[in-house]
Parts: sequence; structure tokens; C-alpha cells
Amino acid sequence: MVTVQVAAKKELLEVQQFAQRVSESVARAVVGKAEAVELCLLALLAGGHVLLEDVPGVGKTTLAHALARSLGLPFSRIQFTSDLLPADIVGSAVPEAGKMDGTLRFAPGPVFASVVLADELNRTSPRTQSSLLEAMSDGRVTVDGKTHALPDPFLVIATQNPLEHYGTYPLPESQLDRFMLRLSVGYPSPEDERRLLISREGGDPVAALEPVSSAEEVLALRKEVDHVRVERSVAEYVLHLAEATRQSGEIAAGASTRATLALTRLARGRALLRGRNYVTPADVKALARPCWAHRLVLASGEDPTRAQSEALLESLVTEVPVPT
Repeated sequence: MVTVQVAAKKELLEVQQFAQRVSESVARAVVGKAEAVELCLLALLAGGHVLLEDVPGVGKTTLAHALARSLGLPFSRIQFTSDLLPADIVGSAVPEAGKMDGTLRFAPGPVFASVVLADELNRTSPRTQSSLLEAMSDGRVTVDGKTHALPDPFLVIATQNPLEHYGTYPLPESQLDRFMLRLSVGYPSPEDERRLLISREGGDPVAALEPVSSAEEVLALRKEVDHVRVERSVAEYVLHLAEATRQSGEIAAGASTRATLALTRLARGRALLRGRNYVTPADVKALARPCWAHRLVLASGEDPTRAQSEALLESLVTEVPVPT
């Protein structure tokens, strides 16, 4: 029994050391955004994806690239535009070089990377947006009837500008529900921006980052997430929160079953990063807003702003008793 407890403590310490290494590495390029870095790490460990909703120029691309380099994972950036086609993302069949008999081979698209930055996802058509659905849900793509597995781990970090709507296509609810988290980077504090300006004197800090982890370590830690305990009272707390969104007269579509599973898995990851092998109600409460707010559909039929949906969710969360 003592041996098992010692082993468990060692594993928890290794997870904390992993998070610290990666956070410190990313912080060399992305200053003062520890919470955003942690949430992206949680999504990666939980097997989910992230929607970064913010104005241009606050470091969304830098965050995604720095995270990939720190983890030692292949990185790909896709700039979404109105004329982009699904084949430009997932790949297509092309003639085999040197053969004249019409033999085709599959040429993988830029989605075949471990960390994919889907930049300005809402600028492309719904048809092209939907090409990411299978990739995000199942970690694979199907082209010409053949299925191709994507790298594992696989993380999509999509961006969109909440203030600019001209020439954009709003993401449908089915697409939004595929994102485990929605968050923003936000403007840096004056002190952080000063440090950022000074650090850029020597060139691009992202290019100087060296891997402090690996795909193998990430996959191993994902297995540890599965072993984090969720007591019955905590599971019921998640269900009560979901029921509150479903019963609210202001909400037409509340948290889905996918949403409850996502929140629970994220809470497992948060507990692990904090050195615990069990989930607390505080883990759930801390992640409810970034995990659920973007999934809500208002009964009024209006498209809610981020502030509106988050404020509505916060008010519902405060009404649900927290188990002790």
C-alpha cells in the first residue's frame, strides 16, 4: 500500500513538473498569459480543441506556435479565406509521380499536424468549416471513401475576431460544440507589454524555443487523466449545472451530453495539474464558463455576445448549490 502511494505521488509530481516546464517555455514568447496557456494544456490533455476569440494582434498565433514548439509537436497554420476548399485542408488524391497509368496517391493537407492553427475560421464557407468536423471529433479524415488517421496527439486551435462580421460565416452550433474551450488572450498589462517589447529586441522569441516535452509524454499524461477520481457528488454537481442551463427560460439549448463529458474531463486534467488524483467542485466551477458559455443558444433567437453568454452562465452557476 505504501509503495502504491509513493508511486502515485511521484506521478502527480511529474505532471506538475511537465506543466511548469511547458508554461515557462511558452512564457518566453507569450508574456503574462499563464491562464490561457494552462487552458490550452488542459484541452490537449483532455483530447479537446480550443476556440480563441479575440481581436487581432494580441498573440493568438504566437500562443499556438509557442505551445507546439515547447511540446516538440509538428505545427501547421491554415489561413481560412472565403475561397478555401475542403481539399485545401484535408488533402486530395493526386497522380503518382513517374507513373503514366493514372495511379493516384493521397497527398495529405495541412490538417495533418499535431497542433493546427485554424486562423480566422469564420472567414471560410460553412462547407469548408465542416471539413474539420470529422478531424476534431474522431482524429481522422475521409477522402474518396478512404479514412486517414491524423497524428496523435491532435489539437486544433481556431481563432476568430468577435468584433468584425463583414465577410464572415458564423460558426454553427454543431461546430461550436466541437470546441472543448473558448477563451481569449486579451491585452497584456502595461508591465507585461513592456517586458514583451524588451524581449523582442533579439528577434522572434518563438523561433528560439526548444522542446521541453514530447508527443510520447503528452500521450502518457492523457492516460493519467483517465485515472483521476470523480466522486458521485461531483458528477451530480455537473449534472445539476447542466440541468440549470436546460431548464432556464432564457436558453433554448443548454449544455449537451458532450458538454458534460468535456467539463468532467477538463476538471480531471485540472486536478492532475494541481497535484491531485481526485476532482473537486472547485475544478468544475472554474471551468464551466470557458467550457460551456459558447454552447448556449438563447431562447430569444439572438446571437449572444461572449459577455452575454458568460454572464448568463455565471448567474446560473451561482444558483446551483455546491456539494461539500
